[in-house]
Amino acid sequence: MISVNDFKTGLTVEVDGDIFTVLDFQHVKPGKGAAFVRSKLKNLRNGNTVEKTFRAGETIGRAQIENRGVQYLYASGQEHVFMDNETYDQFSLTSEQLEWELNFLKENMNVNIISYQGEILGINLPNSVELKVVETEPGVKGNTAQGATKTAKVETGLNVQVPLFINEEDVLLVDTREGKYISRA
Repeated sequence: MISVNDFKTGLTVEVDGDIFTVLDFQHVKPGKGAAFVRSKLKNLRNGNTVEKTFRAGETIGRAQIENRGVQYLYASGQEHVFMDNETYDQFSLTSEQLEWELNFLKENMNVNIISYQGEILGINLPNSVELKVVETEPGVKGNTAQGATKTAKVETGLNVQVPLFINEEDVLLVDTREGKYISRA
């Protein structure tokens, strides 16, 4: 058990039978009434974000999340097959479980799997990945005051806003948290 007064960003907790990670929290001490903790939590089972308020000093269960290194092997229809790097066991996740992550997954890529008491909750991607541009229009010089961008489609199918100097076949560094261009690799 953990007190809500000890909340930290990234902490995993169990509330009402679901597993959440703390995205944001704020201790509030109103002039009248009892203190409380306002928090923003992300459900690790379905990805929904909820806001919950707890009384100060209230205790909730702490969830022990296990991270293991796995390798993404291939896609077979709606199933995506992974292999544990230590035991070489293979398992699959559905496209619904990996909706956002599929924008960045390439075959033979190493990622971390998140599990709770044997239940696989999802995967952790690295903060940035290298992706090759497969389609973009040529950049045209002129008519720009500053920071002009265009759309580029990368090898995973994700569309990314990039500077005008990016061409097809360029390899980009893309942020996996927001899906934004960082730089050329």
